[in-house]
Amino acid sequence: MNPEVNTFFDQTTGTATHVVHAPGGAEAAIIDSVLEFDPHTGRTGRQAADRVIGFVRASGLRVLWHLETHVHADHLSAAPYLKSVLGGQIGIGAKVIEVQRRFGKLFNYGIGVSGSGAEFDRLFAEGDRFPIGALQARVIEVPGHTPADLAYLLGDAAFIGDTLFAPDVGSARADFPGGDARALYRSARRILALPPRTRLFLCHDYPPEGREARWESSVAEERAANKHLKDGIDEDSFVAMRTARDATLALPTLMLPSVQVNMRAGNLPPAEDNGVAYIKIPVDLF
Repeated sequence: MNPEVNTFFDQTTGTATHVVHAPGGAEAAIIDSVLEFDPHTGRTGRQAADRVIGFVRASGLRVLWHLETHVHADHLSAAPYLKSVLGGQIGIGAKVIEVQRRFGKLFNYGIGVSGSGAEFDRLFAEGDRFPIGALQARVIEVPGHTPADLAYLLGDAAFIGDTLFAPDVGSARADFPGGDARALYRSARRILALPPRTRLFLCHDYPPEGREARWESSVAEERAANKHLKDGIDEDSFVAMRTARDATLALPTLMLPSVQVNMRAGNLPPAEDNGVAYIKIPVDLF
């Protein structure tokens, strides 16, 4: 059975949140949700999540899962808020433990992170399968952008996170702690080995000037036209390109708050004795 997919695009972060369910079915998953965060004021917002809630309620859906493709470094997850309103469980790749340990050290473990993945309801590994109503989801590990990246395959649709972007944008960076350009190439080739008509749902789009945002492509389209990973580009050439390109990139604007929150399943750091939660900013570390 092939899923029905409705997507909500957040212009500020370039993030696509996908709501997935079987045609005619009520059980659903929400993939890669967004909580707004203003880095100038530290204020959060729920407008993007509330749009998803409105759609879910209007459609009569019952949310079973809030799925993360990885620990995002460019937006905060709204999974805890959505769970509190809609129910469901929060899932991510089991290798989030490695992300927690790497970034826990960077933040001197002062952000209340477990180091065991205990903040999440379910940790997925390669080959895991789980139902979403009449749909069956299969987990594919696609490390490289981070160690914990996953793709979720449901029928003819794969939700691939940041491994691949639209063909004219290319691929994700691989220079975050635990990232690996060679692993990213191999993960992309796994995705591109799926049947050509497989729909690929992207987590982000950063469109060139003059193009509208898009969040869906296909295996055939990516193999023919992806500027970093189309057929004929070998691993060594990709690694050389990706390494040189990553060296020119600034950190994402929301990386430090995002990682602190998202490796805790979207939960803000614990409030201090004055009732206020604080984001830590390392000085002269990055």
